[in-house]
Amino acid sequence: MIEPLADEQLNAAYSPILSPLAWDLGHIANFEELWLVQTIRGREPMRGELGRFYDAIENPRATRSELPILRGDELRRYMGEVRERTLDVLDALDLEGSDDPLLRDGFAYELILAHEHQHNETMLQLLQMVDGYEPARIDGTVAGEPVVDGPEMVGVEAGTYEVGAAGDGFAYDNERPRHAVELAAFEIDRTPVTNAAFAEFVADTGAEPPMYWERDGEGGWLTTVFGRRRPLDPGRPVIHVDWHRAEAFARWANKRLPTELEWEAAAAGADRERANLDQLAFGCAPAGSYGEAASGSGAVQMLGDVWEWTSSELAGYPGFAAFPYPEYSQAFFGEGHKVLRGGAWATRRDVIRTSFRNWDLAERSQIFSGLRCVRDA
Repeated sequence: MIEPLADEQLNAAYSPILSPLAWDLGHIANFEELWLVQTIRGREPMRGELGRFYDAIENPRATRSELPILRGDELRRYMGEVRERTLDVLDALDLEGSDDPLLRDGFAYELILAHEHQHNETMLQLLQMVDGYEPARIDGTVAGEPVVDGPEMVGVEAGTYEVGAAGDGFAYDNERPRHAVELAAFEIDRTPVTNAAFAEFVADTGAEPPMYWERDGEGGWLTTVFGRRRPLDPGRPVIHVDWHRAEAFARWANKRLPTELEWEAAAAGADRERANLDQLAFGCAPAGSYGEAASGSGAVQMLGDVWEWTSSELAGYPGFAAFPYPEYSQAFFGEGHKVLRGGAWATRRDVIRTSFRNWDLAERSQIFSGLRCVRDA
């Protein structure tokens, strides 16, 4: 991702709500050293003073560019040295026979891989703001994915549904414990809301358009995608929508945003191997794509393309227990953070699952967020 960038671009502060790319890179390495070298093996950190500068809770994003963090060749050396130490520790471990919950089933290693991949997506949010950014690799095959026609909405029957991550395999603490919920019958949009539908909403209500939209001077819309301005494609999912506008759109359409439990019930059976994920598309597939990978309810693109806002605020499930550290999600409970589900084109495939819970403040739109609506049956 960063190969095309100069050090000046890596160190620049493009937004008060996003870290400089150099901070993200150093944080990824420092977090790896903390868990896979210091915590797992009890070794001293190579540079003990760095931890406080790369603490995501103690250092707000708006101030990270002012910290004495590593830069340039020094940063690259540190990243390489951390990885060498990590692999050295791994060589001496017995993951099969350990009773340590951090090591059982390789939990700590899954955690660090997921952490790095999630920061990759955050870095892409910033790269969207870098003029002239040219990705080193692009996979254009997503543009050729066929669109499958179908009904506007599909139904989900009333009943008892299991939500949350199963007991085996890696998952974050906020996805557990898995539990049963009772849901009334509802209908959900078969596809994510499109640019065309959102443009109609903007025209009808005078609402502010999404981030990166601008008028083309002839009554239409242009959008900027990684520094390149192009006509808005009406058939693609709308993206960079904040929660407030998503909720207003749903009301305008005489629908509502789903609860996250409704969303998960509708997404059951979705296949992440047949979805627009893994970053290299640098954009959404047309709405209605991946018809062969529909969920059990018949909804398509429940995974990938755009994160989908729900009406739910982030909270722990019944019986929630923070592990391995409360700062991952518990610190954000009750803070007005709205839950998003499903992942986006920028999400790594091995991070996402139907139980995965993302969250952000309702006013945020730099994330790759869109929506789909529901209505009571």
